[in-house]
Amino acid sequence: MKILIADDHTIVREGLKKIVQGFHDLESVDEASDGIEAERKIISGNYDIVIMDISMPHKSGLDVLKAANNRKKNTKILILSVHKEEMFAARAIKSGAYGYITKDSAFDELEKAIDSVKNGKKYISPEVSTVLADKFYDHDTIAPHEKLSGREFHVLCLIAAGKTVKEIAEELFLSDKTISTYRKRILDKMMLKNNAELTTYAVKNKLVEM
Repeated sequence: MKILIADDHTIVREGLKKIVQGFHDLESVDEASDGIEAERKIISGNYDIVIMDISMPHKSGLDVLKAANNRKKNTKILILSVHKEEMFAARAIKSGAYGYITKDSAFDELEKAIDSVKNGKKYISPEVSTVLADKFYDHDTIAPHEKLSGREFHVLCLIAAGKTVKEIAEELFLSDKTISTYRKRILDKMMLKNNAELTTYAVKNKLVEM
């Protein structure tokens, strides 16, 4: 079994590596510290499983996930996230992730998650699956942020985190004009007026940590 661990925090990568190195069928374990490196390694490599953070510099885990699924169908990707909220898990699974676990439970659940994923089964942290189940049976109208595309949702979270258009453009390797266009689409789709309202919405709905 060949595994890639993609996370921008060295201490997290080292901790996960110690766990997977105990697997009897492990052939190799590789690392990536940002989204661009992760995508490059996934596409050029031949990994069985990728353990990937959803929030990384330069390119988000969701964007990498979509690109990887278009090119590497046999690589199973397990998303690791600090977010317990259902919108992140739902987007990850819809984008082709085989599993979704939170960082709070990663060290307890990783072995079980990998065992499921390598056998072709989906795995979602119990605490997240409960929230997803509640959402499934909730027939209320779709929340405004759920109307956004993956890229728009990522930009929303970065704006709400206090980053400027220029900072977001540099992080995502896009032009300032493109980010401004995304911002306008987000405000229009969510029927909001400005960044302040957007940030208030994001905090209220736990899309960002404050």
